[in-house]
Amino acid sequence: MSNKISLGVLMDPIDSIKIEKDSSFAMMLEAQRREYDLYYFQQGDLFLKDGQVFARMFPVSVKDDPAAWYTLGEEITRPLHELSSVLMRKDPPFDMEYIYTTYLLELAEKQGCLIVNRPASIRSANEKLFTAMFPDCSPKTLVTRDMERIKAFQEELKHIVVKPLDGMGGSMIFQVREGDTNRNVILEAITQNGTQTVMAQEFLPDFKKGDKRILLINGTPFPHGLSRIPAEGEGRGNLAAGASSEGRDLTKRELEICAKVGPVLKEMGLMFVGLDVIGDYLTEINVTSPTCIRELDEIYSANISGLLMDEIEKELSVL
Repeated sequence: MSNKISLGVLMDPIDSIKIEKDSSFAMMLEAQRREYDLYYFQQGDLFLKDGQVFARMFPVSVKDDPAAWYTLGEEITRPLHELSSVLMRKDPPFDMEYIYTTYLLELAEKQGCLIVNRPASIRSANEKLFTAMFPDCSPKTLVTRDMERIKAFQEELKHIVVKPLDGMGGSMIFQVREGDTNRNVILEAITQNGTQTVMAQEFLPDFKKGDKRILLINGTPFPHGLSRIPAEGEGRGNLAAGASSEGRDLTKRELEICAKVGPVLKEMGLMFVGLDVIGDYLTEINVTSPTCIRELDEIYSANISGLLMDEIEKELSVL
């Protein structure tokens, strides 16, 4: 490998991102500042031929300007493993196309390209279900497609939250309370009449104080989180659902959670991860394309992308 780092970014269409909130864009700005050779491509640009993974890619330059934030160079096609590293920043849905992409990236990884995050670990770490690896950090949880079992769980705890295992941005998250006359309808819809496995968790009253996003860079937490506070009358703490946000220092309990989860993430090659914490409990582990860099950088005059690039450079130095 030459000393000059070449970085590919696999992401959603760059012409439709909101740069003021886009963490992938923040990473690209930092890579450009470090004078990496920077390339942009999408899922459909990947292909496998004769045992090698290739990508149709575009050299890209970026600018922190909402009127004109990127310029693409001339299209090239090259083996993916010729790049030093690739950032896998495609947003869910985590469908079969997503899985096929991780297979292709995994082959490129075996041929010498550092993929962030590690493709096999992205497949293994469902963002909802992965919390079960840390039961002492998580709220009371049930994962099932059995509606009667969910009803019994709700009757035990009185107030629960149910959500699909493949959702994002707060989509299809429902609260079910004691005496809720819509309970059957909600459970029929979310489990597709008992054919789709979902997660049910105890409702956490601290939710009203904010759902905190904590960013871990190669297992180490950034010392401040972004608390997403639900809008009045809203049952979701997602920015996409209208939540407001504010920066808050990590609490002792949150640091304890990070100390338990962080080493596992690092061992799995999950270099950039977003934990979601409500009160004292870990509710999600986001490994696909975590966000909130731009917001935390703005609040704390930080450079979280720089911390990530430092870790990438360390990994490349030992490959």
